[in-house]
Amino acid sequence: MTDDCVRTEKRGAVLQVTLDRPKANAIDVATSRLLGEIFASFRDDPDLRAVIITGAGEKFFCPGWDLKAAAAGEAVDSDYGVGGFGGLQELPELNKPVIAAVNGICCGGGLEWALSADLILAAEHATFALPEINSGTIADAATLKLPKRIPYHIAMELLFTGRWMDAAEAHHWGLVNEVLPADGLLERARALATTLADGPPLVFAAIKEVARAAESMCFQDALNGITSRRFATVDRLYASEDQLEGARAFAEKRKPIWQGS
Repeated sequence: MTDDCVRTEKRGAVLQVTLDRPKANAIDVATSRLLGEIFASFRDDPDLRAVIITGAGEKFFCPGWDLKAAAAGEAVDSDYGVGGFGGLQELPELNKPVIAAVNGICCGGGLEWALSADLILAAEHATFALPEINSGTIADAATLKLPKRIPYHIAMELLFTGRWMDAAEAHHWGLVNEVLPADGLLERARALATTLADGPPLVFAAIKEVARAAESMCFQDALNGITSRRFATVDRLYASEDQLEGARAFAEKRKPIWQGS
């Protein structure tokens, strides 16, 4: 599928979503709503099991909110669509793996878009920042997420100063999983997505639901929720053929055949 600002491509069970809004891949309200529709469709399609998000070109992944659109009258508190800004960070029940392939400048809401992914790969030339402080506003989602992803003092430094971090430093602090040559970024992202797409979808769904819910729960309550099957995805997993298939495949020393049921 091709749109003026977003391109999608299906490769087997993997969906690739490419933000393509020259010159910088900024996200306005219409683009955010379109992305939300795309990701909701991905979530609900049983034949798709992993998604890659990336930016077009070699310079920008995404700088976040389209300030030109804002200057033209778009409000910061606009309705960004079903998944919130960028279509991902508020999308309910997105229980499939999401990989961000950061191919360049990743800042502001663009960094928040990347933080909505489960895994982040970065090109060697990628850079990261939260420059909202310089515009007199707060990086809302990043303020909530970043101190939980990297050391608190480093996260607060980025939020307080708006300074830039290169890919090597981002990897050092655990913000990204891997740093790759630019010409190998998408190849690695696709290989990783294919590996995940071949994995146990019901297990991935349970991992994502539990991880989300546990952010607002104490350890024992979350653990009790798993063992008593109070999480819908855990209950489905424990009652599934895939649960039995995993045990059978282990006993028979073969690769499991996951059906998602």
